[in-house]
Amino acid sequence: MPPLSDRLRPRKLSEFIGQKHIIGEEKLLYKAIKSGNIFSMIFWGPPGVGKTTLARIIANEIEAEFMEFSAVTTGIAELKKIFEGLNGQLKLGQKQKTVIFIDEIHRFNKAQQDAFLPYVENGAIVLIGATTENPSFEIINPLLSRSKVFVLKPLEDDELEEIIRRGIKHLGVKIQTKAKELLKEFSNGDARVILNTLEIAIPRTGPTGHVGVLTKELIEEALQKKALMYDKSGDEHYNTISAFVKSMRSSNVDAALYYLARMVDAGEDPLFIARRMVIFASEDIGMAQPTAIVVANEVFRACETIGYPECQINLAHGVTYLALAKKDRSSYDAYFKALEDVKKYGHLPIPMNIRNAPTKLMKEIGYGKGYEMYSRDSLLPEKLKGKKYFK
Repeated sequence: MPPLSDRLRPRKLSEFIGQKHIIGEEKLLYKAIKSGNIFSMIFWGPPGVGKTTLARIIANEIEAEFMEFSAVTTGIAELKKIFEGLNGQLKLGQKQKTVIFIDEIHRFNKAQQDAFLPYVENGAIVLIGATTENPSFEIINPLLSRSKVFVLKPLEDDELEEIIRRGIKHLGVKIQTKAKELLKEFSNGDARVILNTLEIAIPRTGPTGHVGVLTKELIEEALQKKALMYDKSGDEHYNTISAFVKSMRSSNVDAALYYLARMVDAGEDPLFIARRMVIFASEDIGMAQPTAIVVANEVFRACETIGYPECQINLAHGVTYLALAKKDRSSYDAYFKALEDVKKYGHLPIPMNIRNAPTKLMKEIGYGKGYEMYSRDSLLPEKLKGKKYFK
């Protein structure tokens, strides 16, 4: 029997849970689906938020042929043969729309991604790629320019409630409030975690033929079993990267190198590790040692050009440097304080003296008037005059 997450997978747009910011009735993607004018796109978001399901629904809604592949298990040569076949059908005028869904598209390198371009460009395929990694770093620019990137978010509380409701209804069980709250909290917005945990918990709910009740204890036990399976597979991705970053933050070189070694040994993508180091260099070291961003970027470049196994030495070098560097989060903290005011007050009017004045009319109405090149004035909008973010 297929897992519960597959059995409950929505087949229609009306059944889909979450992502209203991209598939609400007034949104671009919703209108494109309903009109049938679909285009190539990249879904970027964490696991379990509906990337694969949405791709399948799109193909179903526009009555297109749907072909699903994983970049982990499918070679580019195999895909090119399929694309060539579809291209031949297109030239003969025999072809319906074909949606090609590539899960974990970031696993294809830049040269491999190039292979998609001619088929996307001539309409032989509609490409939908799914990735948990930032497309800006992982997807080549020519492919990005021919696709629309949609950011999918972790499911919100009411959406997780609906996932649980559908799950227990399908399984014929009930769930205690405390158990439900624990399940939502642990899921981190991932529908698959919820459904897999419910399925693991079911055998312990009561005698066959009776409605079982999922208690907090049963859910805790199911989550532990799931965690053991997760650890056993050597894929404790997020826990390890968290420990890695926190070790560098604490200037604990030994711990940072240990968690680096665990990730390398498990086959973690070196660019994933290097990207976290680039972020860390600005977020945690910042102005205390501005050269940290230079070192981190060079480590990223080394990983990109050299690859495993040699680039593990570059990673170790960079990690040691970043862990030993002085730490200063002042620029990071200052920026997010400024961002809070942007979100709180919106886009306040910019002072007239620092506005751009490219035309005579703009100069006449006061744009740029009174500007002093090295002014010590606040230069912030009137409502924020005198506000200090950076200390």
